[in-house]
Amino acid sequence: MVATTSSQITLLDNLPILRLIARLDIKGSNLIKGVHLEGLRVVGDPQVHAAKYYAEGADEIIYMDTVASLYGRNNLIDVVSRATEHVFVPMTVGGGIRSVEDARTLLRAGADKVAINTAAIKNPTLIKELSDVWGSSTIVLSIEAKRVSDKKWEAYTDNGRERTGLDAVEWAQKGAAQGAGEIFVTSVDQEGTKKGFDCELVAEICRAVDVPVVASGGFGSLQHLNDLVTASRPTGVAFADALHYDKFSLKQIRQFCIDSNIPTRQAVSGAEVYK
Repeated sequence: MVATTSSQITLLDNLPILRLIARLDIKGSNLIKGVHLEGLRVVGDPQVHAAKYYAEGADEIIYMDTVASLYGRNNLIDVVSRATEHVFVPMTVGGGIRSVEDARTLLRAGADKVAINTAAIKNPTLIKELSDVWGSSTIVLSIEAKRVSDKKWEAYTDNGRERTGLDAVEWAQKGAAQGAGEIFVTSVDQEGTKKGFDCELVAEICRAVDVPVVASGGFGSLQHLNDLVTASRPTGVAFADALHYDKFSLKQIRQFCIDSNIPTRQAVSGAEVYK
């Protein structure tokens, strides 16, 4: 347990309830993981891992097709439809969504939300098109950000491979204004390193938008989670490496939140029980 000062406790008491999210990066039919979104290695069967995280009390599951934009297709329809048989928490699906029809197909397969990145940057009106059909709460803007200088980050596409020239914080603002109901921000610099979140990046985006923000990339210790929530106000945190390799369980992470006065939900045997 991390010791907290009285001023820190006050801050944590004012935080939104933090969602603990299991992130599964998918390539083909496999769950994969890398560092800086590169050097991807096969971890196992995404269905097995998703069922495990659901049983441990994950608040949500997010699936990201890591090569969908590169190859111009989305391979997650079967993964999502199979997951609905044994996972009963909200599922977000991202990767290769280029149109209203692409989103409709995934939502019909069982997704609760769709995340868009590359296609939204190429065509920002897509965000509004999607939110007009299903509502902003269904549309997540995924941002892969790399630090370029002090307090400056650039948005990338294609799994952190392609530069866009867009300021990541400004892009988050524009996306929210277009109708994105949530921002999912991944620090490419920190992703897979286990060296901690880019707390400054998350804080800047949280200050810039009035929609929920989910942080991803860098978790390696419980102290990292404490650092993140004391520096910013995310409404969710996504975990991947630490879960896939059994370094931490969602039960351990949730208990740490409770012990550290970080507002969170309580989940028992895969069913949410709200405090």
